[in-house]
Amino acid sequence: MMGGQIVVLTDKPDQFDRQTADMSDTFGLLRMAVTSRDYLEKSVAAMRRTELSKAAETKVTATQSSRTWNAKRAGWIGVSALITLILCAVFAPTAAIYGWTISIMILSTLLKAVAAIVHTRSSKNKTATRTLQARLPKITVLIPLFKETAIAQHLLARLSDLDYPRELCDVCLVTESGDITTREALGDTVLPTWMRPVIFPHGTLRTKPRALNYALDFAQGTIISVYDAEDAPAPDQLRQIAQRFAERGPEVACLQGLLDYYNDSAKWLTHCFTIEYASWFRMLLPGMEKLGLVVPLGGTTLFFRCNTLEELGGWDAHNVTEDANLGVRLARAGYRTELINTVTQEEANGRFWPWIK
Repeated sequence: MMGGQIVVLTDKPDQFDRQTADMSDTFGLLRMAVTSRDYLEKSVAAMRRTELSKAAETKVTATQSSRTWNAKRAGWIGVSALITLILCAVFAPTAAIYGWTISIMILSTLLKAVAAIVHTRSSKNKTATRTLQARLPKITVLIPLFKETAIAQHLLARLSDLDYPRELCDVCLVTESGDITTREALGDTVLPTWMRPVIFPHGTLRTKPRALNYALDFAQGTIISVYDAEDAPAPDQLRQIAQRFAERGPEVACLQGLLDYYNDSAKWLTHCFTIEYASWFRMLLPGMEKLGLVVPLGGTTLFFRCNTLEELGGWDAHNVTEDANLGVRLARAGYRTELINTVTQEEANGRFWPWIK
């Protein structure tokens, strides 16, 4: 309040009159004060810390969130299923074991075969897409970090290889306030102007989707992307994403990129992981997309239209498979997910015991 007038801070003075038109009826004459977006975000985060933290845990409606999961009911269902399985194994072991195993294998193999056939045929009939000279959108890149120590040596170097206008890049390094290791690493790192840390407060949950939901409130882009800290995306990846979204209508709300490993030849186990990734991202998922089935999203190299993501409430902070869950909710709401032929490389695990865990 200043001189009987309410002062409204903004970093976009050219939009002040349009944005405050409805507010004048309630608050009277408003005065504009210009500030930076960074100051605004820090002020909002400081003043609304508790509210934003709680909102990050409950963005998804209760009817579609795992927070309404009934542990007691699920326990009874699990016990009942176990008793049924034991009875079947005692009185009809052959039918129970072989019947169940063979049925699952047949259904799984049939799905993979159909998806492979559909994908192969669609690849042969693929036509070149037109190139649109659309204005490039601003893209917010969300990268959840946890106990990271090598931010400057690896992460910044890989992100700097992205061939996209820096003024249209909004890279958010998301970490929890209690993660001292990552915060110290960020403190020792000089970030470029197009990268910024987003520190979210400690809450009742410590999950990746909660971190993403909190950061979503501070996103500046019209496209939201998610990477992991060890990812190495193709340099032209963001340009391909912007191009594909420009070609498609609003019904295509999500793009899933392809994942691959850069250490595929290190060991026998990394060979196996590479084969699994290749069949999943290059055959099964594209086939499921062509069949019109739900596409279970992976945890990285994901790209969303921001308005659609906010409409759905972001990620379910109470779900341990939040990305696959989001893929299902997108399909339920009538939106489509497409696979896009751009690769992000990761490091395959080559140690036996971490793989078992």
